[in-house]
Formats: sequence, structure tokens, C-alpha cells
Amino acid sequence: MNAERRELEAGARALGVSLVPETADRMCRLLDLLEKWNRAYNLTAVRERMAMCARHLLDSLTLVPRLHSGPLLDVGSGGGFPGLVLALHSPARQVTLLDSNSKKTRFLTQCRLELGLDNMQVVHARVEDWQGGPFPQITSRAFASLADMVPMTAHLLAPYGQHLAMKGPEATAEVAGLPAGWDVFEDSRVAVPGVDAERRILRIERSTVDSTGETGD
Repeated sequence: MNAERRELEAGARALGVSLVPETADRMCRLLDLLEKWNRAYNLTAVRERMAMCARHLLDSLTLVPRLHSGPLLDVGSGGGFPGLVLALHSPARQVTLLDSNSKKTRFLTQCRLELGLDNMQVVHARVEDWQGGPFPQITSRAFASLADMVPMTAHLLAPYGQHLAMKGPEATAEVAGLPAGWDVFEDSRVAVPGVDAERRILRIERSTVDSTGETGD
């Protein structure tokens, strides 16, 4: 665990993210839970713990500088990335993790209990069916194409809210398929320590919003 913690803390510093000792400890405990549950539930194809640290924990932390202080919704949370990591990092922020896979929500619920995440809610539902929010920010990683994800979650996003989509090289093609009324206001390449693959963060918002909260023409 000492090597993992050193890599986690060094990687977070490289990303400009501060980790208090208690948070670093809880993130290492998350790796324990992920490794244990992965044997039965196949939560991630990544099996090696140091790789989990880089490709899941540090990758999720790249969103921290872009987060507001309000509640956050993570759609298609899967094994908990990025939502679970963001809830660990910011215990004062309310984070809702939404996924339609019952095995994964059971894992997330167990993490909530064992890691003492009172600020995290786990919802087992299809994103298009769930009625919650609205949320000022919605995060997603490897959930769906932008053409599908944006309209599926529009009813959960506040009028002036933001989608924060974590993508790879496919982002360029997906942006071209964005529905009318939505624009990309940020498309940043991020370097994740220990990860060679291309990582991009897209901030997507409604193009214009009138006083009723509906998108203008």
C-alpha cells in the first residue's frame, strides 16, 4: 500500500490536486474493495493495482479543478469512476452515482458503507427514466456517445448546467454528432500520470437559454 499511496499522492500533485492523508488512505482502501469485488463482479478489466491507481483514481481526479461547489451527478458510474473518487475527494459535496447495472450499484453501495461516504447517494435506474436534480454539473466516463448522452441526461441538468464528459480519441468524431442547441465550451487534453492513452475532458453546455430554462433556436 505504501507504493500505491506514494504514486497516488505524487500523481495528484502533478494534477494540481490536493489530497489530505485521510483521503489518500480511503482511496487506497477503495483499491482493496475494487480488487476484492472485481473477482466476482468483473467491475474493471484493469487487474493490476498500480494500474488501477493511475487509470481509475488519478484519471478521475483530473475533473477536480473543473468542479463547482454544488451537488454533482455521475451517470453510468460503473465501478465508481469518476463519481466515487470525487465523493472521496470532496466530503462536503453531495454526489449522486447513477447506474442501471444492479451488480455495480451493489458494489457502490458497499463502498458507501465501508468508506463512510455520507455525502454519496447510489441510484439504480436507467438515466432516461430517473427523475432527479436538476444538477449544476453532470459527469460521465465511457458511458455513451455524446449524441446519446446529452439528450438522455438533459432533463437532469440545470438550465445553465454543464456536462463534463471524459473521453479519448473518439471525442473529435463525437463532437460532430452533438444535438442542436448544445456547444462544447472546453475540449482539453489532460496528461494522467501513469497513463499513456489520450485523455480529454469536454465541457458541454446549452447554446442559449431563455428565462424559462428552454433552449433557444
